[in-house]
Amino acid sequence: MSERVAVRKTYKLYIGGKFPRSESGRSYLVQDANVSLASRKDARDAVVAARAAVKGWAGATAYNRGQILYRVAEMLEGRREQFVALGVPGDEVDAAIDRWVWYAGWSDKLAQVYGGANPVAGPYFNLSAPEPTGVVAVVAPERPALLGLVSVIAPAIVSGNTVVVAASPAEPLAAITLAEVLATSDLPGGVVNLLTGRISETAPTLAAHMDVNAVDLTGVGDAELAVELEIKAAENLKRVLRPAPAEHDWFADPGVTRMTALLETKTVWHPKGV
Repeated sequence: MSERVAVRKTYKLYIGGKFPRSESGRSYLVQDANVSLASRKDARDAVVAARAAVKGWAGATAYNRGQILYRVAEMLEGRREQFVALGVPGDEVDAAIDRWVWYAGWSDKLAQVYGGANPVAGPYFNLSAPEPTGVVAVVAPERPALLGLVSVIAPAIVSGNTVVVAASPAEPLAAITLAEVLATSDLPGGVVNLLTGRISETAPTLAAHMDVNAVDLTGVGDAELAVELEIKAAENLKRVLRPAPAEHDWFADPGVTRMTALLETKTVWHPKGV
């Protein structure tokens, strides 16, 4: 009896809730697995999917978004051993699960903490409420592969933003496996879109895209590339998040900075009733 040949898995992109191959047909080899190499066209397609998902996701109740983030934690817990088999340390998987739960708890508290009634002189109510920025392009950190990825995705989407994530080219397997978790966690298609491949190829397209509202450059280690992306982002006044390297203790308490950095404040005047 001949020895069975194992089926090699092809790790695809995650765009609009589906797993397409790169439109260019390219791939590269990581840990004996084929990984799709995203093109600029794939990046543009991901932005289209993210933009289409903004209305539904931002319009969902904060309670519902929290439920879905908690569901992601549940599904990730159930696939813990799969991530460990990919080389992700067990304590990192546990921390990633806990981080989803932590951000899920914030979903229905952001409005109370960062919104409120403002005192004004006149017969009016003046109310401020936080709102999502829109489509956020994120360059994920290389390590820790899973916890770093969760730590940049969760704070962006909990408030109603949608994201296009350029995953680390050196550590893509955990990223696409996380996408498989998201796809089975009631998260609407297009809320999270994930690209694998060269950051230098996809990030400039995302930074320059006129339908992207903010960019998170956390995973950009090349100072020259970071400056290039900031210049491209300035063309339509995108919000740019570029944390200092000292802030990257991913196992520490995440705080609220990443959530509030991707919020807008809407202020409404309303006359008082008689």
